[in-house]
Amino acid sequence: MRQYTGIITSLIALFMAGCATKGESTNKEELKSLPVTILGTKDTILHRSYVTDIQAVQNVEIRARVNGFLDKIYIDEGQEVKKGQLLFGISDAEYRAELAKAKAILSSVIAESKAAALEVDRVTLLVDKKVVAPSELEVANAKLAAAQAKIEEARSATANAEMHLSYTCIRAPFDGIVDRIPLKKGSLISEGSLLTTVSDTREIYAYFNVSETEYLQYNKALAKGDNSYRQVALVLADGTDYHHSGKIETIEGEFEENTGSIAFRARFPNPSKLLKHGASGKVRLTTEMDSAVIIPQKAVFEMQDKNYVFVVDASNKVKMKNFIPAARFAHFYIVKSGLQPGERIVCEGVRNIRDGIRISPRNMSMDSLLSL
Repeated sequence: MRQYTGIITSLIALFMAGCATKGESTNKEELKSLPVTILGTKDTILHRSYVTDIQAVQNVEIRARVNGFLDKIYIDEGQEVKKGQLLFGISDAEYRAELAKAKAILSSVIAESKAAALEVDRVTLLVDKKVVAPSELEVANAKLAAAQAKIEEARSATANAEMHLSYTCIRAPFDGIVDRIPLKKGSLISEGSLLTTVSDTREIYAYFNVSETEYLQYNKALAKGDNSYRQVALVLADGTDYHHSGKIETIEGEFEENTGSIAFRARFPNPSKLLKHGASGKVRLTTEMDSAVIIPQKAVFEMQDKNYVFVVDASNKVKMKNFIPAARFAHFYIVKSGLQPGERIVCEGVRNIRDGIRISPRNMSMDSLLSL
């Protein structure tokens, strides 16, 4: 009997040991090993990029102002021109004839006016001698006034003819670069026909849209005297940095209804003429932020349009906590409110845990996360 009792006792002991071992194993499985970092403050530089539309400071369409045949093309596409340089010549024989006719009419009416003036002088003498009635002098003066009016009309017609003749010689309105020339020599053109476009690209404008929040931040910075916000950089279409910095000059007067954004305009120097009208790129704004609280993007999850992290307490239990981001750069968030320096957060694997569980933390420094 004692033998059976000993055997039963041994079996119970083995069973209890097995249960204990199984329980310990289960607890170990529940304690997930996750990377944890301690929040701190760090001075950082925040870069924000915006798609930009690059335009020449001056970009003017050159159009014909008279009808005729395109008689001469003095320049080529892509050529640099100077202000006043001759670009195109339109057949001018018709306009020269009109000018000659206008000048002839002007000479004729000037002669009529002189004759009318002599007539006034003659009639004045006769009136003084009481040879003719004073009414004759009034008639003579009226004829002189009519002749002088005809002179003014003829001079206007002559100036108009000279102006039309000058329109046959089309010159550059400013220093710039010639765009495509759609018409060829000998083409029949009408008033308003597009001949080419001239762009002044010694400096360029870069237009880009920012949100209302960023617009307000920009104005607050300027109100504090921080003009560094005005300085911007340009990233070209191939991803390289443009070697001249620009400056924000002005802001449009209203927000776009559909997007809620507003357009800024920055000016960039372009001494090498690398930038062309209609080019694309990105404007980059640089903002220095002092004592910013930074958290990795992998530590954040969203619920009902709010951002959360798991905060780890002294007993290694995790608790969901909401925060408001101020900005986002690369794979990190800058915290506006909700989290404080010194708090520990789970920085990876947040999708695999739930609120209130205990974890096994693996400490990681924020510097090591930033260097990844």
